[in-house]
Amino acid sequence: MLVYGDHAREVRPSEALAALRERLRRVEAVPAGIARHAALVALLIEAGELAQGVLDADFAERRQDEPGQRGAACLAIPMALARAVRDSYASGFTRYSRVPDEILDTLERLALPERVTVKMPEGYAYYALYPELYLEAARSLRLLPRPPLVVGIRSIGTSLACVVAAASCTTAPPLTVRPGGHPFQRTLGLGPTFERELLARARESHVAIVDEGPGLSGSSFGAVADFLEDHGVPEDRLLFFPSHAGGLGPVASERHRTRWARARRYTADFDALFVRPSEPPAPLAAWVEDLIGPTFDPLLDVGGGAWRHRVFPDERDWPAVHVQQERRKYLVLSERGTFLLKFAGLGGYGERRLARARQLSEASLTPHVEGLRHGFLIQRWLEGARPLPLARGLDRAELVARVGAYLGFRARRFLAEPGRGATPAKLLEMARYNTAQVLGDGYAESLGIWAPRLDRLSTEVHPVETDNKPHAWEWLVLPDGRLLKADAVDHHDAHDLIGCQDVAWDVVGAAVELNLDAAEQAILAEYVARASGRAVSAPLMDFYRPCYLAFQLGHHTLAASSLEVLVPEESVRLRRAAERYATLLRGHLDYFA
Repeated sequence: MLVYGDHAREVRPSEALAALRERLRRVEAVPAGIARHAALVALLIEAGELAQGVLDADFAERRQDEPGQRGAACLAIPMALARAVRDSYASGFTRYSRVPDEILDTLERLALPERVTVKMPEGYAYYALYPELYLEAARSLRLLPRPPLVVGIRSIGTSLACVVAAASCTTAPPLTVRPGGHPFQRTLGLGPTFERELLARARESHVAIVDEGPGLSGSSFGAVADFLEDHGVPEDRLLFFPSHAGGLGPVASERHRTRWARARRYTADFDALFVRPSEPPAPLAAWVEDLIGPTFDPLLDVGGGAWRHRVFPDERDWPAVHVQQERRKYLVLSERGTFLLKFAGLGGYGERRLARARQLSEASLTPHVEGLRHGFLIQRWLEGARPLPLARGLDRAELVARVGAYLGFRARRFLAEPGRGATPAKLLEMARYNTAQVLGDGYAESLGIWAPRLDRLSTEVHPVETDNKPHAWEWLVLPDGRLLKADAVDHHDAHDLIGCQDVAWDVVGAAVELNLDAAEQAILAEYVARASGRAVSAPLMDFYRPCYLAFQLGHHTLAASSLEVLVPEESVRLRRAAERYATLLRGHLDYFA
């Protein structure tokens, strides 16, 4: 199924470097505490992204990793910031080591590319992959007879490798590589100078290999290990720093699977470190007390679909969710009430989502936002609210009007630059492929009628930061009858291929998820046009409908397959949801055949 996509953006290194310098100055004025620590982590992430972009630009030019002086200068900045984060964390956020201006000056004097492509570090943005977890995992490296050689796998491995190097107290910055080739059979492409340095250092010490994952194949970790083993580095000298303690995915090679089973792997658990430590209080609760007051009782984990216990009394009413991809969520009780702590992203990713959440809550469209603390968005938990499927007495016309006002607000306030979402051509490719996988080639071929219209459709698209999650259970009905949208800040920026679309995507999505008929969808579009100041394109709505259904079909089918063994009861729910989308898609295509 075609579901996922990579998110990348272009940046000017000179501007990114200037922004880093300015933010380093500002952080010096922030009082000691979690806010300053979070600002240091944000700087580490930004510096790692800059280094990744420059190193990948060099790789693209030379078609191999051979970074040289510029690569070393790039890595010196996240390395210095990793030491700052290490010291801040170790001191309980009371002190940190300053980053010398000379480190930034050195890079500034070198010739930098005009533009580079920065890839989103998904662990920081989506999956609560905290650098502090790697600090904890790497503690024991100090016991080695000599500091290890640290090798980071770009993208996110750039900054995480600096963290592991800082934890091991080595004075040398890490090396980084970009494995290439088939996603399940990646290999390294190294220049001769880089290869000699890597092997010379690897033969003198242990090698710490750092990345997030592993995923379906683990072939990025495997590519580094294969290269080292093939050049005489013993397997027992390889130390792996993944983001989870599990095994490799189902398409891993036998060689990689065998090695991984006996490999020395180093991880730290988020819950054990921040939520349920051996000695209270829980750090996560302490981070937010300045916003919500002193907290009581342990934090309650409501991630992975567990929130359904709180809002759906009957398990038969539970909506299907991909439990492995839900953001971390916790409920915490304070003297001011119950609050939801939801991971929104580290660094700038969380800051941008906080700004969006505040705009929506100030417009009374979403629950009130208290603030952001080191990646977690804090909102009041609305005990009296009921999800739309369980609400009674909400007038259908009123529902359409309120949904239209919400979507129109987004279309007016959250404009997006082109390139942040799938093009009509990409959406059609996804729709045809997913349709073929489930309904067969005949139905997929019927979507070909849209191919000649793609250029015209592209001119109709006015991209906005679409909601992309209009499902019925995401709408909350308050006791006074008001309707609020939950989970509204970041699905346009999720780990899928949809991204930012024309508001017509949300109109169609709402019609599908709220079971609106054609007349009600037309009225919804009128409300959106009135609130946004722009008419909703009818041709785009016609095109988006089969695309939306095919995407949801693919998402739920893929999720059901991945959870079939791990969480079979959830897999059943997901397959049931996929069947609904398949039925709707088949009916739509039959109608227009």
